[in-house]
Order: sequence, then structure tokens, then C-alpha cells
Amino acid sequence: MLYKDAMKIPKRIQPLIDEGLIDEVIRRLMSGKEADVYIVRCGSEIRCAKVYKEAAQRSFKQAAQYQEGRKTRNTRRARAMEKGSKFGRKQQDETWHNAEVDALRTLAKVGIRVPQPYACIDGVLLMELVTDSHGDVAPRLSEVTMSVEQALEDHAIVMQYVVRMLCAGIIHGDLSEFNILVDEHGPVIIDLPQAVDAAANNNAEFMLERDVNKISQYYGQFAPELLTSHYAKEIWSLYEAGELHPDSKLTGYFEESTEEADVDSVLEEIKSILAEEQARKDRMAEADADESS
Repeated sequence: MLYKDAMKIPKRIQPLIDEGLIDEVIRRLMSGKEADVYIVRCGSEIRCAKVYKEAAQRSFKQAAQYQEGRKTRNTRRARAMEKGSKFGRKQQDETWHNAEVDALRTLAKVGIRVPQPYACIDGVLLMELVTDSHGDVAPRLSEVTMSVEQALEDHAIVMQYVVRMLCAGIIHGDLSEFNILVDEHGPVIIDLPQAVDAAANNNAEFMLERDVNKISQYYGQFAPELLTSHYAKEIWSLYEAGELHPDSKLTGYFEESTEEADVDSVLEEIKSILAEEQARKDRMAEADADESS
């Protein structure tokens, strides 16, 4: 069960208590690179409150790499974010927070198990506390050992989640054994403030491959055959070809193209383009000469 520790109420949580959204802060659950998470009581419900750190306090690196491609409809807000003013930094923080809420809602709609978000107010995300069959906080995947069969089954589930995310236009961007909880029904994906826009981010393929390979390597401790699988390349290849669907059946097998590049043909094409460009310039020069004569 969940035990209460005497503790000081975090400054950012106090407004939610004042508004009656939270009745009691039970204890701090964890401290992470972009947020601290607390177990709280809301009426008769036990939930968790994720308190985001301000940009200056976050140790999460390369935030700009993750935010590439994110759009803001408010032009004043966008300009302020670009300038890095105080208002702009506040807007960047809000964008970071809202990205997680939006991702959680989107992923739930496409059949991915994630915590249910209830509200996000002034840098505090109030959401479902994922628990085990005894009512205790569900462990992270990194804390779980399993049989070969269980590893293969849960890995397949997470790969299906990755596929469904990608079909919804999202890449987790920081997926690992530390960002997956395991309850009695299986894996639950958490921590999505850095969620990547798959279509608009130039780093999308790299991030997907990193996410998938981390997960395969972890489950591969229990099911070694996963260590030689190629799920990331298979998923991205299907995605690029427009053949990836939410329920695509994966094999983990991917054969790299063995065809050698036809260098001669490429060079000939380049020469042809350069010749056409030179001919165009010559025609323009002739036309200018005619006009001046």
C-alpha cells in the first residue's frame, strides 16, 4: 500500500490545493531530469502530480532537437520563443508541458496504454497513478525480471505501441526501460514531454531507431534472439514506403539493400544538369547582349 511521509508542500502544487484539485500530498515518488513526481490524494482517488522543472533547472539536454517541427499558432508567442525573452521562455515551458498532455491523449485514442491525464495547470500535470495488483506503485521495466516467453510477449506489445505511435505521427524520443511501467496487464508507456513530430523533425529516424534498439536490448537480456533483430529498420522502412499500419505484423527481420550505387549514371546526370544550367546562362547572356546592342 501507499504510505504517507511528512513533507513540505511543493510551491507549484499549492495552487492546485487552493483550487481543490488536490487534497493532500502524500510523498515524492521520484525526481527526474525534467520533473519531480508526487503521489497525491484527490478526494478518494490516489493520483500522481508531475511537477515540471523550469527550463533553467532541467537537465534534459538537446531540448531544441526534440522541439523541431512543433508548431505554435500564436505568432506573438512564436516570436517571443525565438527571441528567448522571459515571456518566450514561459511559453516554451508551456509548450513542453502541453506536448506531454497532447501525446498522452493521442496515444490513448490509438490503443496505447498510457497514464490518463486529468489536468495540466501552471506546470503541474495531474494524472493517473499506475499501480500493481496490490495497489503499490507499478515498477519500472528496469526493475522487472521475466521469462523468455514473457520477454518476447512484452517486447511484441511495446513494438506494436511504437508502430501505433508512428502511425499517429509521434515518436517517443526517450523510450527505454526507465520510461515504461509494468502493471498486471503489461507495459505502460510514460514520460512524453519530448515526444517528436515524426513528419516534421529531421531527427525522427534516428530517434525511432534509438528508442527501438534500447527496448530490444533490454528485453534481449531475457530473450537473446532479440539482440540480433532489426525492428527499427523494418518499422522505418514500412513507414517511408507508406505501408505501415497500426496493426502491422512485424518480423524483426530487415535485409539491407546490396545493390551498389550506379556512380557512373549519377555523374552523367549531374553533368547533364550542369550542362543545361550553363546553356541557360549562355542564352540569358546572349539575350542581354542583344538588348544592349
